[in-house]
Amino acid sequence: MKRREFIAGVGGAAAWSLAARAQQPPGKMRRLGVLQPGAPPDPLVEAMQGRLRELGYSEGRDVAFEFRWAEGKFERLTQLATELAELKVDVITAFSTPAALAAQKATTTIPIVFSAVGVESCPSGRKCDRLVSAGYGVGCEAARNP
Repeated sequence: MKRREFIAGVGGAAAWSLAARAQQPPGKMRRLGVLQPGAPPDPLVEAMQGRLRELGYSEGRDVAFEFRWAEGKFERLTQLATELAELKVDVITAFSTPAALAAQKATTTIPIVFSAVGVESCPSGRKCDRLVSAGYGVGCEAARNP
């Protein structure tokens, strides 16, 4: 999969999760929690924001971002994921295997969309397809090389 297709998929996955919460009243601003192991700026986060704009989501009108950056300190991911869960964001987007695992530990009720996660490294040791269909509230955009 080409990098550009992958990045477009990240935004599409995040938008899919926002749409999945459509039972919320129309016009309600959705809150997207972004859990990142690195530090800003990050090209994947910027690509996701750009893709959401392309899909018609406007920051401040339709979507509000809650960013949590571990700044390379992976041991902070669980605490940061818990903060997002306590804020009751509509969806958590995690950008790495450790971030996805931390988000899964932090909540069983908030949908999680993750990317930059190896197919064999998905939470619970399951392949992404099985995890998504098993009703865990988790969606995967894994990079798969042809």
